[in-house]
Amino acid sequence: MMMAHGVITDQIGVQHIFDARRTIEGRTVALASLRRTDAEAREILTHARAMEQDFDEPSLVMEHDIAFHLAIARASRNPVFALVVGAFRGVMRETWPIGWRSRVRDEDRRAVVRLHVELAEAIAAGDPRMAVDLMNRHFDDSTKALLIAGLI
Repeated sequence: MMMAHGVITDQIGVQHIFDARRTIEGRTVALASLRRTDAEAREILTHARAMEQDFDEPSLVMEHDIAFHLAIARASRNPVFALVVGAFRGVMRETWPIGWRSRVRDEDRRAVVRLHVELAEAIAAGDPRMAVDLMNRHFDDSTKALLIAGLI
């Protein structure tokens, strides 16, 4: 509620949230790569693959995407990160459809989904450097999509 209130009252903007998320999620993905259990790695990969499977249902893709990021935060073994990433859910539900629609070609949307699968695979492989690189690329791509849409 705090994040949504900040955006609604113009105290913070979407770009501020994306900057914070990029920093936080870069750290959570590194920790998740090092600390995740096998079950957590499977859960993260399951959400990424579900995004591929449900590609023609954007609302389902969005829910899997949000669950994917939350699962990574939980796998970091730092409950503060899980709380913070969870606090972004409302804003994510507002911005996600805009970013999805701003990628007008299915090819571009599929690339986003594939990036999630690659990220899940890096976590499962215990490769924090690759996972951080992929998460940074994900945020670069998402920021570009929101810029194109005029949201940031």
